[in-house]
Amino acid sequence: MMANHPAPITLSDQVLGFEDSHAWKRLGLIALATDLTSERDFARLMPHAQAGLYTTRVAFDNPTTLENLRNMAPRLTAAAELILPGESLDAICYSCTAASVVIGDEAVNRAIQEARPGVPVVTPSSAARLAFSALNVTRIAVLTPYLVETARPMAAYFYQHGLKVIRFECFGLDDDRVMARVKRDDIVEAACRIDGADVDALFISCTGLPAVAAIDEIEKRTGKPIVTSNQASAWAMMRHAGLDSRPQGYGRLFNLGLPNKK
Repeated sequence: MMANHPAPITLSDQVLGFEDSHAWKRLGLIALATDLTSERDFARLMPHAQAGLYTTRVAFDNPTTLENLRNMAPRLTAAAELILPGESLDAICYSCTAASVVIGDEAVNRAIQEARPGVPVVTPSSAARLAFSALNVTRIAVLTPYLVETARPMAAYFYQHGLKVIRFECFGLDDDRVMARVKRDDIVEAACRIDGADVDALFISCTGLPAVAAIDEIEKRTGKPIVTSNQASAWAMMRHAGLDSRPQGYGRLFNLGLPNKK
């Protein structure tokens, strides 16, 4: 029989202890409002006993045209401000490869550091360059889900940073919600088809494409290191935060530290 009045509320006399405020690393993630993939991929890769991932969203309108990608630039500072206001972060990632290229890594860095000064900023594009440097490769093949017009600036970006793009293929998709549904086996097959003896490594671009789960199979089939947007971003964030986590089955990149220079 239920009581007809609430139980009295009292204060516990338990003496409480508190973890040190820096007991675990705090990694911030700015994801697109429409992103279905980044958080799932980061959850696979992060050492949960050592780090927490704290996510905010930035408004984005499909299709993934150059104009819509650029439109996110003035929203980045406000998005960064929403991640644990008043608390310190060990690194922060803006999770959009194409927008980072179109807006520019440095412009993204300035916008985020306006809200979070001194915090290392990772973009998938700059993380990929760090990954290629750590892997000591210069000749790459690139696979993206983008439209051709969205892919062109990325090819130019890597060329401008001293990488030789041997082959570059895209799926012609213009909605990141559709990109998130591409089947793993199709990503594997498409990536393997652009490999060749003249390629040192493969880059699978787009934080919205669920490519992390395909890394192990592609590396086994090609014998080449595979870099993806979310894998490289998670790796760079962890290394900036002083974490040497090496999740198994997600590429040989995790055996490496950050190179001395970008």
